[in-house]
Amino acid sequence: MTFLNFNMQTSALLGSTLLFGLLAGILFTWQNAVTPGIGRLDDLNYLKAFQHMNRTILNPLFYIVFVGPLVLSLSSIYVYRSNPNNVLWLLVVATVIYVLGVLLVTIMGNIPLNEMLDKTTLEDSTFEEVQTLRSKFEAPWNNYHVIRTIASIGSFVLYILACIIDNGQS
Repeated sequence: MTFLNFNMQTSALLGSTLLFGLLAGILFTWQNAVTPGIGRLDDLNYLKAFQHMNRTILNPLFYIVFVGPLVLSLSSIYVYRSNPNNVLWLLVVATVIYVLGVLLVTIMGNIPLNEMLDKTTLEDSTFEEVQTLRSKFEAPWNNYHVIRTIASIGSFVLYILACIIDNGQS
């Protein structure tokens, strides 16, 4: 058994695993520290902080970490397509979980809420409007985010298992 056999399969698998791990780390950190931390702020400062973070996180590096797992996982599935072991099925299941639990939830849930918040000029809003906006935003956003966090960690774990199985069969 070779410790690591760096071929196209291994490279695609390790690259996918790395991006799934980075994504799971980002989403876990938001779940574990960022949203509970800013959740302690008053309504106006909570919404301002969320606006600033949403605007800041949209950068090329984040896009690579957020969409990269899809690209590399599809590459991994392609290079493992004729592999008779369980690795292919782990990759397929992990990718489906990622697409449904991270991408789709983000597109259908978190992004519309982020856009609603981004369009609001908080400085021109009344106390009641700010209070209402937070109540429409915070709980749904956090609920969607829990789904994304669990899905990203699940995909990452499946990719780790795929690496272990693949390395054991090399």
